[in-house]
This record gives sequence, structure tokens and C-alpha cells, in this order.
Amino acid sequence: MHDMIFVNLPVADIARSRTFFTDLGYSFNEDFCDGKALALVLGESQCAMLLETSWFATFHDAGTADATKQKECLVALSARSKEEVDTLVDKAVSLGATEGRSQDLGFLYGRSYDDLDGHTWEIIWMDQAGPQQG
Repeated sequence: MHDMIFVNLPVADIARSRTFFTDLGYSFNEDFCDGKALALVLGESQCAMLLETSWFATFHDAGTADATKQKECLVALSARSKEEVDTLVDKAVSLGATEGRSQDLGFLYGRSYDDLDGHTWEIIWMDQAGPQQG
């Protein structure tokens, strides 16, 4: 149905966001980056558009949520292993993110962090076989 996804998130400081996500190991599609926006590459056809808050506000007529006080969305990303979940979340926290909730259901393992602007990123690993019936 859809070939690509772009999640748009407001950020207070473009340069700070670029540094944070670069240090986490992400890259940017520079064709869509400028002083007001960053195209954070999440996968082959997935991007998070990190938009300076006043620029973000030009795309809608409602108020812009302060993600440190109320959540507008939870961005969930898959990982290849439990270890990859831990590595990414631990690194984010070491770079100034706030650790969020975690869960371990055996077949599903996840941890989350709030980035420097308060956006929640959930990193999950899931056994594709699902829960074992017992």
C-alpha cells in the first residue's frame, strides 16, 4: 500500500539532534536536510523528519506538543537481537537520552528511551515464531 514512511517530529535544536543521532550511528539523507530539517534514515524506505519546532508548526493548524510533557507518538523500531536492543538504548542513554520502559516476554524484548527532545523511541526484538505454547 505505501512505499515509504516519513515520521515528522519537532526538535528544539537541529544541530544538537544531528550530533545525537550521528553519535548513535544513524545517517541522514542530505538531499532533505537544511537549517530547519533533517532526514534521519531509519531504513531503506523509512525516515524520521526532524523539523525545527517553528517549521514543524507550519505543517498543521493545531498546537505542537512538547514531547517532554505529553506524548504525540511512540516510534517503535525493530532490532536483530536482544543485544542490539541493549547496545542502542545504552548508547542513547550515554549520549543524554532518558531511559524509558522495558519489557521481556521471552519472545518479545524491548527497551525505550526519550531522546533529547523527549520523543520516545522503542527498540524491540521479537522472535518471529511468537510465544511458545505450553
